[in-house]
Amino acid sequence: MSTPPRSRLRARPAVLPSSATPEGTRRRILEVALQLFACRGFHDASIRDLAKALALRPSALYAHFPSKEHVLAELVRLGHEVHHEGLRAALASAGDAPVARLRALVRAHTLLHAHHPQLAVVVNEEIHALPPELAAPSLLLRERSSALLREVIEQGRTQGVFSASHPLVTGAAIATMGLRLPYWYEPTEGLDAETLADVHAELALRMLGVHAGA
Repeated sequence: MSTPPRSRLRARPAVLPSSATPEGTRRRILEVALQLFACRGFHDASIRDLAKALALRPSALYAHFPSKEHVLAELVRLGHEVHHEGLRAALASAGDAPVARLRALVRAHTLLHAHHPQLAVVVNEEIHALPPELAAPSLLLRERSSALLREVIEQGRTQGVFSASHPLVTGAAIATMGLRLPYWYEPTEGLDAETLADVHAELALRMLGVHAGA
């Protein structure tokens, strides 16, 4: 299994999605923590490291978050929340056809992971460092997001548009295309994020037995 692409993530600043949290000290703490956790891992980045990067005393951080675990929990929650709302918005604008809905979901999923690789790594790799009570809200959001994809796949199967002998496995494979982006993807002139999202959508539809251009 590959490890998080630490050197690649160091090469670009970590920025939260604009809708995640308002500008201010709290957002600055979260973005600096995001960079540290993505590049070094949660366990290898201390509160002192975070305070030093922020040019603050450790005691000043506790006015915003009671512990390092709470900083991570907020990042993980924000990541899942932005992802879930992005999927819901994509579905709302896609209409009723299963192919259009599947394409919209996959594109939204891909774009978030391509534009915010540090957040993707922290959300998916470091959530396991959280105690159950802090991880629970994010895990609930993750399940709701997974359910959106399962529902679209089942809709397509019911209408005879999709053919998938193992819908759960196919859905997991579709989702994994986005999850793995921080491990290899770098935007280039020939493969920007929008193009990549289109490619992922076509691959997902092929997995479900739909030919290109449908």
